[in-house]
Amino acid sequence: MKYEKSRTIRIVLLDEAKEAYEKLKSGVSDELAKGISSSENQTLLRSIDQKIELLRLNPVAGIAIKKKSIPPKYSNLNNLWKLDLSSYWRMLYTLETNEIEIAAFILDVMPHPKYDKVFGYRKK
Repeated sequence: MKYEKSRTIRIVLLDEAKEAYEKLKSGVSDELAKGISSSENQTLLRSIDQKIELLRLNPVAGIAIKKKSIPPKYSNLNNLWKLDLSSYWRMLYTLETNEIEIAAFILDVMPHPKYDKVFGYRKK
């Protein structure tokens, strides 16, 4: 997929990704209210926020998943991308473009074991 810098870039968190992000944000807010200034949740939230900003600068910054490797859950998509997050979490997104903008739709934010299950990977 070709990326042209002249287009506007829009980032949208969808369904499962939005739910996971909001839950994480709420948990981090609770931790901060309790005086917890460093946790795995806070690190993960910062990692997600950093990757969202990275996508605003370069929507093709992730690793493109080969069409034949796209799991059935996402088989209706023309493209699927992955970004590695902290603590072995993964962010999956797809890109849609037109003459005016590039939209990065974040589909899922998941821990590595769930990612392995979705993609059908097994432990050796």
